[in-house]
Amino acid sequence: MANETTGPIASTAEQTTPIPGDALIIVPVRNMVLFPGIVIPITIGRPKSIAAAQQAVREQRPIGILLQRDAEVSEPGPDDLYRVGTMANIVRYITGPDDSHHLVCQGTQRIRVLDYLPGTPFPVARVLHIPEATTSSPEIEARFLNLQRQAIEAAELLPQAPQELIAALQGTTSPSTLADLATSYMDIKPQEKQEILETIDLALRMEKVSRHLAERIEVLRLSREIGQQTKAAFDERQREAILREQMAAIQRQLGEGDGKGQEVAELNEAITRAHMPVEAESHARKEVRRYERMPEAAAEAGMVRSYLDWLIELPWSLPEEKPIDIAEARRILDEDHYGLEKIKTRIIEYLAVRKLAPQGKAPILCFVGPPGVGKTSLGQSIARAMQRPFVRVSLGGVHDEAEIRGHRRTYIGALPGNIIQAIKKAGARNCVMMLDEIDKMGRGIQGDPSAAMLEVLDPEQNGTFRDNYLAVPFDLSKVVFVATANMLDSVPGPLLDRMEIISLAGYTEDEKLQIAQRYLVPRQLEANGLKPEQAEIESDALHSIIKGYTREAGVRGLEREIGKAFRHAAVQIAEGTTERIVVGAKDIADILGPPRFEGEIAMRTSVPGVATGLAWTPVGGDILFIEATRTPGKGSLILTGQLGEVMRESAQAALTLVKSRASQLGIDPSLFERNDIHIHVPAGATPKDGPSAGVAMFTALASLLTDRTVRNNTAMTGEISLRGLVLPVGGIKEKVVAAAAAGLTRVLLPARNRRDFEDIPLSARNKLEFIWLERVDDAFAEALESKALSAAVR
Repeated sequence: MANETTGPIASTAEQTTPIPGDALIIVPVRNMVLFPGIVIPITIGRPKSIAAAQQAVREQRPIGILLQRDAEVSEPGPDDLYRVGTMANIVRYITGPDDSHHLVCQGTQRIRVLDYLPGTPFPVARVLHIPEATTSSPEIEARFLNLQRQAIEAAELLPQAPQELIAALQGTTSPSTLADLATSYMDIKPQEKQEILETIDLALRMEKVSRHLAERIEVLRLSREIGQQTKAAFDERQREAILREQMAAIQRQLGEGDGKGQEVAELNEAITRAHMPVEAESHARKEVRRYERMPEAAAEAGMVRSYLDWLIELPWSLPEEKPIDIAEARRILDEDHYGLEKIKTRIIEYLAVRKLAPQGKAPILCFVGPPGVGKTSLGQSIARAMQRPFVRVSLGGVHDEAEIRGHRRTYIGALPGNIIQAIKKAGARNCVMMLDEIDKMGRGIQGDPSAAMLEVLDPEQNGTFRDNYLAVPFDLSKVVFVATANMLDSVPGPLLDRMEIISLAGYTEDEKLQIAQRYLVPRQLEANGLKPEQAEIESDALHSIIKGYTREAGVRGLEREIGKAFRHAAVQIAEGTTERIVVGAKDIADILGPPRFEGEIAMRTSVPGVATGLAWTPVGGDILFIEATRTPGKGSLILTGQLGEVMRESAQAALTLVKSRASQLGIDPSLFERNDIHIHVPAGATPKDGPSAGVAMFTALASLLTDRTVRNNTAMTGEISLRGLVLPVGGIKEKVVAAAAAGLTRVLLPARNRRDFEDIPLSARNKLEFIWLERVDDAFAEALESKALSAAVR
């Protein structure tokens, strides 16, 4: 054993403790494991460890290196040390100038402690020497080659890999030596190294080392990739900063001045011109000072500049209020819209109040009606009458609260909400803002936009509306908000409470004809490149289109059909075959094809068991047929036509009511026991629900069982009770307009709906006879033909 000592060990007078020849001096160590064949420095500081090492050097004895189980224990006993360790030769003992003691040890062999000797000043133990396995097999050879490849790869991935270590790994031929060498230099916990030291089976030991190496290789690869990416990003920023500095120096040499200083001066001047409120101006100038201190290469500089641009470009100051001319406003409304007299009257009232009290808080109007009746164009007419800019905000499908309030500036690509964006687009703080399709706002995980709209539409709050992006209050109190919706069921109650609802019913045939002649025909002539002297469409042709090709509350479909007719004319004029075309009623079928809608009421109600009902839909009123028939059976009731739960209950109530009045109606009660009754509502693909078909179902059943037909010019609506009462329903105006449009002449309505009579358009009232029902007996008397007439019809 080649030992070398440095320090006062040779001249010490300390008494040497006799140690048996088969015993081994033990030196406990913290947080390190020595493997056989490995040379490693060890620092010792405990008196027992120093005495043990000095005696081993004097007697030229090997020592045993054992790992402590708990590194915090200062005086470890036998139970505090692992039982398996490494026997090592002390290659060198060094005493430092600060009285520190260091050993350079070389591991020679694995040992297992059998027992400790008592009465010694430092740990001394009898040990079992564990020889290294020398077996060789194809599996060991394969594991050796794989482990050597992994160890070399891990060493090469180290930031400053020592070439000596790579050479040692490449030159090692012993599997056990390679496993111990790789583990010794691996960055794993001491307890994991101790586990490998205690693994005597060579194949198992190599497997554990290989598994640890695979993990370390993956970590080192990721660490190298992250380091390379960070260095590349840093180099790019450094390069950009140097180039910007060079560009600034060139500008100074050319006498172009400080570009950043000039930009800051322009921003301050723009803030002064914007006439912001005190809080907004103070915040803007603070952001300018931040921007001035930022280097141009800073990522946040662009975000701050974009924010300042938004603040500067918003119309903070209120423009001069133009006087409202009520007579001119009335003329504009009449010019833009035909009919809608009640709506126009309410708008004129609204404008009159704004004229007399410009500083007052005007109500927020909400136009509700089916598509195509002119809700959006009414908002444009209000803007024209008030001589203010008009801007439209579409709320259909909005399901994120940030679409209303904006995103916070911490997010990349943040923008103000749609309200602030629309005001910037309008360029005036007192614009007319149309909130289109307010009933179609959604709700998602990003919040509830309808809740955000509460502040926007509240005159008491919107004077200090705070957009998340702007982070300063903006006054919306001078904005004229006009909302539109097709139906109110989906609008939350608190939001509905902030608006004044103005209902728009569907147009009658006469109104559609007037609208077509005044607005749609000129617009389609221009859209198709035609002049009035080149093409004309007669009133009879327009009436044919309205009756046979459209069935809608509004006029959008009508305008499309007129456009088709004019495109047909445009082709002939463009080809030069004619210079002028007049489209008459007889030409419509050739141009648009056969009529899509026919007067099928008379045909459908020509047999007993069929009644004409009236329905309300989101796009206006409509007619529907209730068909009843009976087949031999056991008295069951069959319902088809995709009916909702409420409508199915109405059918049950109608049948019960007919049964209870069988003797009064002249019906044989045994019919109910011998027959199944089937009620069907055609258009089976369309879901239907609601209680308003109760009267029509009762009438259809009474018609079926008394063998009397329902009058083909009569439609009816109303809910029924088991006492035979006819209860009021909603949507009377839309239903009556649909009945008039379908060519009916009589409608049966609940008597308690008389209050809705004034809302029915005059043209529809003039076409129809109204019968008011108190009880179902009134419907039976008014709706059914006599038996003789029913037989004659069939």
